[in-house]
Amino acid sequence: MKLGVISDTHGLLRPEVAPVLRGVDRILHLGDVGKASILDELAKIAPVTAIRGNIDRDGSSAKLPETEVVLIENPPHHSLYLYMLHDLKTLHLDPSAARFAAVLHGHTHTPNFFMKKNVLYFNPGSCGPRRFELPVTVGLLTVSARGALKPEIVHLLVGGA
Repeated sequence: MKLGVISDTHGLLRPEVAPVLRGVDRILHLGDVGKASILDELAKIAPVTAIRGNIDRDGSSAKLPETEVVLIENPPHHSLYLYMLHDLKTLHLDPSAARFAAVLHGHTHTPNFFMKKNVLYFNPGSCGPRRFELPVTVGLLTVSARGALKPEIVHLLVGGA
C-alpha cells in the first residue's frame, strides 16, 4: 500500500503534485489546507483524509478535525495505526505507548523523518507556496506486506513561486 502524505498547501495545489500522487491508495493531508477545493481536487486522485492546521479558520476547512487516527489494515499481520496532527509541538500523548506506528505532521514546512521509540515521525514538508529557502516537497509512505513503513520525500521541480 502506498500513501500520499502532504501538508501546508496554503490554498495552492501545484500542478506538479498530482503526477507524484497518481497511483497512491490514499492521500493524507496534514493541515493548512487553505481552500476546501484543494481536497476536492486531491479526491480525484485517491480518497483523502485531512485535518486542519492553524490557518484553517474559515469555511469547510475549519470543520476538519485537529487530529485523526488512520487504520491501515494489514492482514495477516497486525494492523497499523497512524496519528495525524498539524504541529508536532501540540502532541499530548506518547505515540509509542498508544502503539502508533507513525506520527504524521506538518506546520514547519521542513521535510524530515526519524524514528523514536519504534515510532516513525514523518513531516512531508510543504507543497504550497514556497517559504523562505525551504524546498517544495510531498511525501510518500509505503506500507510493506509485513507492515514495515518506508517514508520518502519527493522534491518537486517548480518555478520561483
